[in-house]
Amino acid sequence: MVFKIYYQDDIDRNPKREDTHSFYIEAESLAHAREIVQKNTNYNIEFIEELSDKALTYEQAGPDFEIKTF
Repeated sequence: MVFKIYYQDDIDRNPKREDTHSFYIEAESLAHAREIVQKNTNYNIEFIEELSDKALTYEQAGPDFEIKTF
């Protein structure tokens, strides 16, 4: 499954919508996706979204789509 991770770069600052970034990872479950991100980054995770087939197709059409590997 592919998950879209919404995050803030700095874990010590209050989240601001304007500073939200995202990236994509493959994982077996939502819990596994969260574990991967927490283990490999210092990001402040806002939300993790499992992408449906339609949502994945839409995201793949964007120029910045890339699945990160850790």
